[in-house]
Amino acid sequence: MTPFTLPFTAGPHHIDELGHVNNAIWVQWMQDISVSHWNSVADPADVAAYFWVVVRHEIDYRGNVSLGETVTGRTWISEPPRGVRFNRNIDFIDANDKVIVSAVSTWALMDKAKGRITRVPKAMAARFLPENQ
Repeated sequence: MTPFTLPFTAGPHHIDELGHVNNAIWVQWMQDISVSHWNSVADPADVAAYFWVVVRHEIDYRGNVSLGETVTGRTWISEPPRGVRFNRNIDFIDANDKVIVSAVSTWALMDKAKGRITRVPKAMAARFLPENQ
């Protein structure tokens, strides 16, 4: 599976007192790209029946962007889920093609009707995994 990409441009409401994108905004952008990826690839029946919740984020900040600058978010799933959880990789790449924020984010699948986490079905996971997985 080719990584999913989405551009993000730093607006005035994203900038903190240091003059660059606030760390909380990077986390919001991680969620935005993750949800966009889910909605673009998942079966519509799965989107109607399930949603994802974050269990853990591990983030490395290697740079930042200022007002008006654009980054490209890139996300992919590199390995099959483990029970109810899977890891999502997310990078944000600046105009110089440098990864400035990198994260591994762990998500759990929630069944909307039951209101609890559930094992990720293999057919659902297959839509997001590289072909050889």
